[in-house]
Amino acid sequence: MKKLLHITGFFALMMLMGFTAADFYSSMTKIDYVEGSRTLKLTTKMNTQHISDAIKINPNTAGFEAEVKKYVNNNFDLFVNGSAKTLTFTGSQVNGESTWVYFEAGGVSQISSLRIKNTILLSTFPRQINIVNVAYKGSQKTMNFQRGKEVNEASF
Repeated sequence: MKKLLHITGFFALMMLMGFTAADFYSSMTKIDYVEGSRTLKLTTKMNTQHISDAIKINPNTAGFEAEVKKYVNNNFDLFVNGSAKTLTFTGSQVNGESTWVYFEAGGVSQISSLRIKNTILLSTFPRQINIVNVAYKGSQKTMNFQRGKEVNEASF
């Protein structure tokens, strides 16, 4: 009986403290090198509500895709072997809680270093974490970005 009271007391305490769900703020970008076309293909996945809050536009409106494109273009910079690469928007889609954005950078014949500046959602959500996975000629690298560490580099 005493054990039951302790267990019940523990759960009552937890209920008083609240089981509030803490928002998890993250984005994930996958970069794949396509050797035949000498192109880096980028796919970024973000929480739809978070990007909507950042750009201050409803995801169900016609202008959402254009604003997401502009936002990602302004918050993601790519440098290959020290040279800035222009990102070309190739599409996006909203799939419930997730928004997918597709970009590419052409004219990449060889990569010895890849530097990325990723500030996606960092100004809107202080605890935001952005992860970038890079696949290049059988090698896989992972980079993490957050406030105070917006730039990261990988060598191949």
